[in-house]
Amino acid sequence: MGCTVKSSVTISVISVLTALCLAIQLSPRPPNVEFTSLFTFILGFVFGPFMGILFGSFVMFVNGFFSPWGFAGPNMPFQIAGMALVGLAGGVYRRYLQSYNSSKIYLEVAVLGAFLTVVYDLITNFGVALYYMIAGIHPTLAVITALAYGTPFSLIHVFSNIAVFGIVFFPLIKALNSVVMVKNLG
Repeated sequence: MGCTVKSSVTISVISVLTALCLAIQLSPRPPNVEFTSLFTFILGFVFGPFMGILFGSFVMFVNGFFSPWGFAGPNMPFQIAGMALVGLAGGVYRRYLQSYNSSKIYLEVAVLGAFLTVVYDLITNFGVALYYMIAGIHPTLAVITALAYGTPFSLIHVFSNIAVFGIVFFPLIKALNSVVMVKNLG
């Protein structure tokens, strides 16, 4: 019975976070200001790398069709792969985290959020470059063009995720700790 109750609570928490993340992701907002990376990282951190990968992939799949910025098209697999990597990183980070009650966790997670955002943006910009190559543009010019067009958006994305990861990660983990009763989280 206890295992069933814990499973029900876990499924409920994941479902609520999925609905919340999709509502935020699909609502009109400034370009590249998002909470999906944070939620995906946290799901990987709390529930393991597999759940982080599954969550990130699912949210980006849905976003690829219903984003207020339009259909993702051929870039969708790159968005899914990039966000799956963020979920994987959350699960791996938890395994290697030594201490959790330190104030340095804010800075550490903010830097990790920035790094993961840069990696995500490079993956999706490569997807755009590949689309340009398919359209007939020389590969070097396609990559340079994709990076040049993507850089202003990437800067917004990185700096907003520094703030989001640095400010929201620790309090959200503490809240999930009390709801899901995940052991060893502070």
